[in-house]
Amino acid sequence: MLDQLETLYRSRLPEFRRVAAGIAGDRELGCDAVQEAFASAVRKRRTFRGSGTLEAWVWRIVVNAARDARRRRPALAEPHEPSSNGHAPLLPLDLLTERQREIVFLHYYADLDYAAIAEALAISPGTVGATLNAARETLRAALEEVH
Repeated sequence: MLDQLETLYRSRLPEFRRVAAGIAGDRELGCDAVQEAFASAVRKRRTFRGSGTLEAWVWRIVVNAARDARRRRPALAEPHEPSSNGHAPLLPLDLLTERQREIVFLHYYADLDYAAIAEALAISPGTVGATLNAARETLRAALEEVH
């Protein structure tokens, strides 16, 4: 099991970090969350029952660690500033619910399919599809308002 966790860590580390950073709202917090998640996975490896894939089990731990990091993150003193060119951010991710953001990050940052996301978040693939569709619609509407 340790070999499998190490292989997963080495092969998917950039994706784990991107998703965790997105969920946590900060790159450093995301990296820390991934480290904590893998340390936790190593400690709890005997609790993995094999009912799903090891990767989905680890994704669940990473997502939970990133959620915790986001909750612990100090509140920003000022609201998000527009970019230096005076325009709003390209993707207003703050308009999405926590679940929508997680699914967007898992789908687009980690390139997971609906089944893998469903397994990682313990929801149905249909819920993944519906949530991703709603997130896309929210982002599309926000971008249309800007343009």
